Amino acid sequence: MTNTAPGVTVGRVLAGEWLKLRTLRSTFWTLAAAVAFVGLAALLAWYSAHVWDGLPPQRRERFALSPLEDVTSWAVSLCMAVLGVPAATSEHRTGTIRATYLAVPRRGTVLAAKAAVVGAVALAAGQVTVFGAFLASAAIIGDRPITGQHLVLADQAAHLLAAGLSVAVFALLGLALGVLLRSTAGAIVVVVLLWHVVPLLVANLPAPWDGRIGSFMLAGLPGQVAEGAGAPSVYGDLLAPPAALAVLLAYAAVPLAAAAVAACRRDA
Repeated sequence: MTNTAPGVTVGRVLAGEWLKLRTLRSTFWTLAAAVAFVGLAALLAWYSAHVWDGLPPQRRERFALSPLEDVTSWAVSLCMAVLGVPAATSEHRTGTIRATYLAVPRRGTVLAAKAAVVGAVALAAGQVTVFGAFLASAAIIGDRPITGQHLVLADQAAHLLAAGLSVAVFALLGLALGVLLRSTAGAIVVVVLLWHVVPLLVANLPAPWDGRIGSFMLAGLPGQVAEGAGAPSVYGDLLAPPAALAVLLAYAAVPLAAAAVAACRRDA
């Protein structure tokens, strides 16, 4: 038994989902915003280098700058989550989801195709922007020993790859929430809560609960995936790399599984 209607192959389902995604106006704007953050990172690097050059030696030691690739991945994660939400909600809003399910009766196949397309686009965007921000800031800052900047690509490659992966996880989380809630505004509100509000609340918990719970916050996982327990993080740093990777992937897998169940049980 096939997963699609007669004459409709999995390749055609994927092609259809890719067509839907790239014809959404929100896709262009979210990708444009993601790329803009690379330019912003370069601008911040230039400004920081300019300030550092003007400081006396004794003040240069106290001058610090957060890793610009981490700031970029944090911002781009929200952009890609916003990209994932309308990939699900737009069809429910217009009613075209009924035509999709008529062409592809297996709703799990539809969701899998959406996840594959959204995940691939977000993964590419995440890796390009994270590596772009790193390389731009490294070229601008040069050999200035600014605290917080680690500008040797070989040393940071694993962390950059994990940060780019977390961007894709945010996109799939947005897609799953869009399927579950069928509301663009509602799904984006939940994404923002998970992206910034909940981690901010966790960071203000009394010790040791701030570190224990913070270690499971999505934005804090890439550093633990690459560097393991003990990696400095404003969220928490208690997980070993395999555990951190498992939690990171679970942020996408568990909501998508719930979305698949909901899509199969509810009316279109």
